Amino acid sequence: MTVDTLSWVVVTIMKYYLNVLFILLFGFFVNAGVVTDVAAGGLIEPQQVIEGASNELKARMQDPGFTKDFRKITEFVNSVIYPHADFDLISSLVLGKLWKDATASEKDQFKKEFQTLLIRTYSRAFVEFKEWSVRFLPINTDENDRKVMVKTEILQPGLQPIAVNYRMLFNRGEWKVYDILIEGVSLVTNYRTSFKNEVERTGSLQEVINQLAKRNTEALSSQNRS
Repeated sequence: MTVDTLSWVVVTIMKYYLNVLFILLFGFFVNAGVVTDVAAGGLIEPQQVIEGASNELKARMQDPGFTKDFRKITEFVNSVIYPHADFDLISSLVLGKLWKDATASEKDQFKKEFQTLLIRTYSRAFVEFKEWSVRFLPINTDENDRKVMVKTEILQPGLQPIAVNYRMLFNRGEWKVYDILIEGVSLVTNYRTSFKNEVERTGSLQEVINQLAKRNTEALSSQNRS
């Protein structure tokens, strides 16, 4: 197998996992029912954060007319997701070393556009993917009482369960998600590599932010016309 062929295979596989990742990211907030499989006493606090957000979105899904207005969907999804995700920390982890050298303006712009990208993707999943449930697995909080890995399985009819784990941090009195892993594949790590490559290709973080902003605007406009 040539290097070019190998590269194409790797890229194809990663695109598949990212697409599945996005779908299952949304499973963090929307599911067809939560299946609790933890010790007696039910869900612990970080798991309750996930369940509460999912129930709020699930209730909104009962309105068949709601899914026809993509802008309303994105606004609603953002209002539910934003309180439970640490976008400041996520953005800094995604940019990695680039974050340290970025200006205050670049940091603010990147956070805004990256959040828009994720919310836009969640919103598409909100419309297209509904039939699954989430099983919560036992978690261990003894090692660090400020960090926890909430372990779940996405259950879909006729398919093998898929492991989806959420890294959460307790800060200022709240549990918030800062990374999600599907079958060991990290959102933060994948995006860090992607943005690093884009900056190297364009030679500028600001140019990458500008391109991301343009794609977000075009995608939202396209969805609203459809």
